[in-house]
Amino acid sequence: MQDVPTLVAQAREGRPRAVARLISLVEGASPQLREVMAALAPLTGGAYVVGLTGSPGVGKSTSTSALVTAYRRAGKRVGVLAVDPSSPFSGGALLGDRVRMSEHSSDPGVYIRSMATRGHLGGLAWSAPQAIRVLDAAGCEVILVETVGVGQSEVEIASQADTSVVLLAPGMGDGIQAAKAGILEIGDVYVVNKADRDGADATARELNHMLGLGESRRPGDWRPPIVKTVAARGEGIAEVVEALEKHRAWMEERGVLGERRRVRAAREVETIAVTALRERIADLHGDRRLSALAERIVAGELDPYRAADELVAGLTTG
Repeated sequence: MQDVPTLVAQAREGRPRAVARLISLVEGASPQLREVMAALAPLTGGAYVVGLTGSPGVGKSTSTSALVTAYRRAGKRVGVLAVDPSSPFSGGALLGDRVRMSEHSSDPGVYIRSMATRGHLGGLAWSAPQAIRVLDAAGCEVILVETVGVGQSEVEIASQADTSVVLLAPGMGDGIQAAKAGILEIGDVYVVNKADRDGADATARELNHMLGLGESRRPGDWRPPIVKTVAARGEGIAEVVEALEKHRAWMEERGVLGERRRVRAAREVETIAVTALRERIADLHGDRRLSALAERIVAGELDPYRAADELVAGLTTG
């Protein structure tokens, strides 16, 4: 068993090993998870969470690394959650973004963690909200969450980040992506990376056109900007940071930031409650109550919806 109060105190001091152990408790769904979350609750709320998503090959890791450099120059502590596909054998992260961000590995003001999705859809690990809370409590002022490159299923990042950044690149079929209902509906800031390639201007124009289709914004509403970058050379990154800060200021001015965080917290509570209910239902396999309901359905005495209502009622009161 881990000494949670000591780990939390050490994480607040910026000790990477303590942060790593807390996130490991989160990822492993440790029996101490409730104690960890209770200890972290009063220490959170100060971090600005930025989600980065996009199709494979657009340069998410390179862009994330460049943003880390920009924020560190501004004197901010930065946390990075790089969510990778799961290994079918170990369940661990395959790509290891920490290798690709090795230039920051010796910086005590940066904490980088790769997390496995473990089969969770939506481009995020199921434990990402709790891991974000750990980094927040550990004093990270900016948390960058880079999702796996799986395309349009990554829309879940919008429910976990204060600001969502969607990356595209010329010549990668993103025009087709833009024409569909998918990740291009969730962005607060759009980045056309690898802008030194042919077709970058055309990609930006097409993206601007797609964003304008069916647009029904009122005066004062946020208009997502489109920024062109060459992340590998750091070009355009200052403009991305500027766009992020403008969006944060706009959200704070209109109360949008607080509302997004309340919605995020509500979804997290719902997820925890539903998970607990599923676990209790799973424990019922072979239980006489479930078998009795099944027999009544087969006999035509009960429909599945009423049976489910009875089961849920029994679980919540029993």
